[in-house]
Amino acid sequence: MADACALDPTRTLACRNTPEATHLKLISAAIIFFTSVVGVSSPVFLARLFRKSPAYAHTLLLIKCYAAGVILSTSLVHVLPDAFAALSDCRVASRHPWRDFPFSGFVSMAGMLVALLVDVAATSSSQAPQYAPIGLDEEEGKKGCAEQEEELARVKQRFVLKVLEMGIVFHSVIVGVSMGMSQNVCTLRPLVVALTLHQISGGMGLGGCIAQAGFNLGNTVSMCAMFSVTTPIGIILGMLILYLAGYDDSSVNTLISEGLLGSLSSGILIYMVLVDLIAVDFFQDKAMSSKPWLKKASYTALILGSASMSVLALWA
Repeated sequence: MADACALDPTRTLACRNTPEATHLKLISAAIIFFTSVVGVSSPVFLARLFRKSPAYAHTLLLIKCYAAGVILSTSLVHVLPDAFAALSDCRVASRHPWRDFPFSGFVSMAGMLVALLVDVAATSSSQAPQYAPIGLDEEEGKKGCAEQEEELARVKQRFVLKVLEMGIVFHSVIVGVSMGMSQNVCTLRPLVVALTLHQISGGMGLGGCIAQAGFNLGNTVSMCAMFSVTTPIGIILGMLILYLAGYDDSSVNTLISEGLLGSLSSGILIYMVLVDLIAVDFFQDKAMSSKPWLKKASYTALILGSASMSVLALWA
């Protein structure tokens, strides 16, 4: 066990450069903020620009499927393995109760069940008895009920998107704080590149979902802004914690906190993307059901989104 925890002291001293790490983190916060703004706002801007185009709805659907792939890969390839690694670290796994029970999978499952509970509660509260207005014939009554169903579906879609963004924001804050507390420049350099690409891909996916949900301008701007600032704010917050408390980014308590929070975030994201994004698009979308080419294109977009985020795991 001691050998598993042993580190190369020469490499450790060479990589831990506080002034260089601080300079690198400040530059990375600005770069990540800019790329986040570009990534999340581009689909929204393009959607408003080409709203009257015949291909508008199909394009948004493809972007949404790409987003689902990005989020699925983020949760399974990035968040959950990092959480598992944190709780499997020899300094944690050698202690009770962490060595006796697979907490990563358990907390991830708990996150899924919590997301299911919230989803069920939101669906139950949004459903109301539907009656055809008095004086309308049967066809008009059916049309009115169909419009109500579409409105309820849109309301649920907006709610789901807000919960989904909170899961993404939650993960972004954790990543930002962890990066802000790190003093290892050997880890920070590739992490900056990976997070930049991560924010562009994730932002484009989330922006596509925001555009499809049809929020008003105020909500659209606030959601885009929330995604853009969370990682830079997390970096600055991590630097403040490091400066004020001398927090050790490799301590046992830090590893446990990262592992539990990452597992919870991963479970929420997995549930939301599978149940509320992929299942809805592939099994309930009328356009996809009637057009085989659109279903194939959407599946291809899902694969591309998953692959693009999975490749980033080579660096972060």
